[in-house]
Amino acid sequence: MISKRHPTARLPRKRMLPAMLALVLAGTAAPVSQLAAAPAPAAAPAMAAVAAPAESGVRVHRTSFKDLGALFPLQLRGVEGTSGVAFSVRGDEVVTGARLKLNYSYSPALLTNLSHIKVLVNEQVAATIPVTTQQAGESLQREISIPPRLITEFNRLNLQLIGHYTMECEDPLHSSLWANIGNDSVLELTVAPVAQTNDLALLPQPFFDRRDVRPLELPVVFNAAPNAGTLQAAGTVSSWFGALAGFRGAKFPSLIGELPARGNAVVMVAGRAQAPAGLALPEIQGPTVAVVSHPADRNGKLLLVMGRDDAELAVAAKAVAVGSSTLSGPLARITEVTELKPRKPYDAPHWLASDRPVKFGELAEAQALNVSGYAPDLIRVNFFLPPDLFGWRQKGIPVDLRYRYTPRPNADKSTLNINVNQQFLQSLPLRAVNHEEPGTLDRLLTKVLPPGETVPEREKFHIPLFKLPAQSQLQMHYYYDVVKQGACKDVPLDNVRGSVEADSTIDISGFPHFIAMPDLAAFGNAGFPFTRMADLSESAVVMPDKPGVQELGTYLGLMGIMGRVTGFPALGVTVAQAQQVDRLGDKDLLVISSGGGNQPLLKQWAGSIPAALQGDAKSFQVADLAHRVLRWWGFEEESGTRARRNQVAFSSTSTDAFIAGFESPLRTGRSVVLVASNQPAGLTQVMDALLDADALTKVQGSTTVIRGKQVDSLVAEKNYHVGQLGPLLYAQWFLSRNPLLLILLGVSAAVLVAIILYLSLRARARARLKQKG
Repeated sequence: MISKRHPTARLPRKRMLPAMLALVLAGTAAPVSQLAAAPAPAAAPAMAAVAAPAESGVRVHRTSFKDLGALFPLQLRGVEGTSGVAFSVRGDEVVTGARLKLNYSYSPALLTNLSHIKVLVNEQVAATIPVTTQQAGESLQREISIPPRLITEFNRLNLQLIGHYTMECEDPLHSSLWANIGNDSVLELTVAPVAQTNDLALLPQPFFDRRDVRPLELPVVFNAAPNAGTLQAAGTVSSWFGALAGFRGAKFPSLIGELPARGNAVVMVAGRAQAPAGLALPEIQGPTVAVVSHPADRNGKLLLVMGRDDAELAVAAKAVAVGSSTLSGPLARITEVTELKPRKPYDAPHWLASDRPVKFGELAEAQALNVSGYAPDLIRVNFFLPPDLFGWRQKGIPVDLRYRYTPRPNADKSTLNINVNQQFLQSLPLRAVNHEEPGTLDRLLTKVLPPGETVPEREKFHIPLFKLPAQSQLQMHYYYDVVKQGACKDVPLDNVRGSVEADSTIDISGFPHFIAMPDLAAFGNAGFPFTRMADLSESAVVMPDKPGVQELGTYLGLMGIMGRVTGFPALGVTVAQAQQVDRLGDKDLLVISSGGGNQPLLKQWAGSIPAALQGDAKSFQVADLAHRVLRWWGFEEESGTRARRNQVAFSSTSTDAFIAGFESPLRTGRSVVLVASNQPAGLTQVMDALLDADALTKVQGSTTVIRGKQVDSLVAEKNYHVGQLGPLLYAQWFLSRNPLLLILLGVSAAVLVAIILYLSLRARARARLKQKG
């Protein structure tokens, strides 16, 4: 049966090119694409830690089937209906006990002595659930113990219905053969920690483990109040972890001068300021990266990123972000990291390439493009689109689909259904071996293609751009029509296969980049316009004066979101304060404010900001947008814009926050996104909204207000454009938006042609008169 999984459970495979690094050891250039770390001197002092009382570290993880990707209850159909979920175990944990708390029901028609439900872990039977007549059709609960020996790193938990409704000939797909498994069922794993060595070769573990599907929460510790250089280095590291976390999302709680009570953390050490309490550091002799044990938690690890000044700290952070796969040992001193090839616009590793067709094999693993059986799973191809693709008067994004399947024995209603983001696009019929009236091509294929072999097919179609948000999923489903053959003959053979070829392509190279701004949906879904450059080299973050841990955590969380979108660390981001903003006219600005007058730009640019939060005093400008039902798929036609019409001011003790976008007062065509709250705690609400898939759909327009879990868009003004169109296309588009100007130009052109014709005819008439004279 089809296993319904979360559409983002499989991320597009990274197409990130190997980092181009040049390292110098003792003044000699090392080979490019290698990251060399100077070994720590033998006399280097050991990194000591204050001992703390040891704890067993045994924990219990409880995860529902819904959290594991089952968006809907699992439906088991037929004599051997199977469905399930995938789960995994972190590399630094071992399972000591496992229980399945199952919510289920089954058909009253099942024969008790022949039917049952099997619980399988990695294709091995963990338990068998009998079906009794007394409990048939009821909502049941059952706890099942799973032997830990069956559980490995990556696992598959399947529920299989062995169902029969008669002792005689039966229809294997009869409607009475069913069982329902609730997606609120819970898998409970008891895990114990596994001792890990202090080795950089394990990175990104244990700080991030791809086996862990839970959101990443990784504290970042500063040894002192961080300056702009320290924050830029921390942003590089957090964006790298954000790229690794992907669909899980990542938060980075911040601490200054103290370590978290337990668990893993990243420690940013700049200069010779005092180390966080309880942690002894080695002498810093240059850019250094190290892994040490947590002084208060024997199972926790600390990733130390250190330098004697901001420049050295930046080198150490860059070494972690682009060269972690080459590091080894407990400590590495980095001599140099050099970027050999600068980034270009729209070259983010997670985004579809804008200069060529992209093959499906670059977006999905080969195994994910092949399915089997009469009720196969979906073939999913995930991809990120630049949100500023301009598709005016175009059919859509062209897709060249190549696929294969086992030919049907006779003509029937079998199809390959193509959806995008669960929206139907089209259906392609699956050809049969025997046609009643075969054509020439069919006869040739029958002669050349042996019976039972898959049939190669090719179809070209277009995906309308309005159906595609920044993060999209192309879904292909093979549907096989089962023809009833009569009593004792309905035994479908499991010999059907289907695949999508890896050299199928999707092509956005024909689309220019042009978008009306501000557009908070483009910011929330794709980090635009900051992610136009994957390394954020044309972006700057303006921090509040004297930022606290809430503001620092918000900044790091936003960098994590940027990394998730692009798949690349924010190596080029600039961090500044309001006093330096005049030097940032050539950059897009991300401004953070938490009330109390700590962000002077709010007063300087008050005329551009449609909201104001100052302590208990609050005011918001609203438009008709607040009175209509919002339907958002990542793009909005400009006819849906709503200008501000009213302003509401009031006083309240509540914690509110908002996100606003507007054109930069420093330079035309540059953008500002303001993340503001009247209290530091309100910034946490903004991050929660940006990391929640449901709340994120409501972040749109030019102003979005966040009050706890309530997210509302108030204004959707479009007052400037970014990007570039060709002269002819821009003229056509501009005139289409200004019909009166088009009429005026048409009338003017007609008058001009009439004048030219009049003068020409008059000149010819005079010439004739002269000839006669």
